[in-house]
Formats: sequence, structure tokens, C-alpha cells
Amino acid sequence: MRIGKRLSIETYRKAAELQRIGNRAVQAAQEENRRLGIPNAYSRNGKCYYELPNGEITDKNPFEE
Repeated sequence: MRIGKRLSIETYRKAAELQRIGNRAVQAAQEENRRLGIPNAYSRNGKCYYELPNGEITDKNPFEE
């Protein structure tokens, strides 16, 4: 895509729809992990963090234990 070229409103609508679908899928996976007692893994600024089943956030990998 060339710089300065405008995208159609339909392209923006489709991108927003895909983002909503992706966000819902992530939320469903996180909820399922919590229900099953599996830690959720996140990355922020290149660093990994884990949400443990008790809600605690840590940077120690619980999957290595």
C-alpha cells in the first residue's frame, strides 16, 4: 500500500469486525483457562507475565515447574 492512499470505509468496518471477533475469542480462552485452573500468559513491552488461577500476576513461568 502506498503512503497517503486512503482506505475505504468498508475496509475500516471489516478491520473493526475482525478485531471484535479476535477480542471475543481471546476473552473466551482466558475465561476457559480460569475455569480450568490454567494460568493465562501475557506479553507487555517484550516481557512475559502470567495470571495465576488465584488472580496473582507474576513474571515467573508457572509452566516450567
